[in-house]
Amino acid sequence: MHQKRFAVIGHPIGHTMSPFIHKRLFELSGVDADYGVIDIAPENLAAEFSAALSRLDGYNITIPHKQAIIPMLDEIDEKAALYGSVNTVANREGKAKGFTTDPDGFLTALDYSGIELGGRVVILGCGGVARTMAFEALLRGARVELAVREKSVLRAQKLIEEAKKALGDPDISSCKIGELGGDIDVLVNATPVGMSPDIASQPVGDGVIARSKCVFDAIYNPLETVLIKKAKANGSTAEGGMSMLVWQAVVSHRHWDGSSYDRADIEKLCTDAAKELENR
Repeated sequence: MHQKRFAVIGHPIGHTMSPFIHKRLFELSGVDADYGVIDIAPENLAAEFSAALSRLDGYNITIPHKQAIIPMLDEIDEKAALYGSVNTVANREGKAKGFTTDPDGFLTALDYSGIELGGRVVILGCGGVARTMAFEALLRGARVELAVREKSVLRAQKLIEEAKKALGDPDISSCKIGELGGDIDVLVNATPVGMSPDIASQPVGDGVIARSKCVFDAIYNPLETVLIKKAKANGSTAEGGMSMLVWQAVVSHRHWDGSSYDRADIEKLCTDAAKELENR
């Protein structure tokens, strides 16, 4: 039986944690597979898809190819179509099918940390990650508020229109970050504010953090952002992005080979991935 071949595709891609995480998952499932890194510039994606990617058993897709890859695939699943984004591709019998594992990774990370996605959910930002989080919260009946900077007001309005078109008449609104008030059930940071190397920054003021019952930060480098540290100091339930990163990788393996894992093994992988990131 030949060794299966997988990779993560992006540009630039040197910082990725994917090989560390996926190689461990293959070891846990007993699948004989190699997992590499392929840096492809946007202008070369179509040529590489025909020449190289079709020979892989599967691969992950990251920035900036999550949308550009879609027209090249034979099929995408329902969630990938809803979000217009693909981050996992399975090649089976000559056909390439695309998936997005971000929604399940996000939801499982929240469950892992004891955060219930309901009530008033404030999402900081309105980019691709924020869109996924907003849709998943709305699908669970939450009241979603997008909090954005002045320059992103129109983009937030566009996301609201997309949500209403796709989901009927969900409870979603927007405001400027500086105008955030009131108690918040779940505060989600979907911006890069606080990410390495700018680790001293925080996306909202201390007052907003203090009024937030639960906090989730999609950033995983550093492991604990200023936002997460302050939320924990306030006694809030808080979780960083490493768990989401690992759990969405688990979902990729489900699509590739149907593998399932013990929760304890995945919790240990989250811890080991955190240590690996610290060592780097």
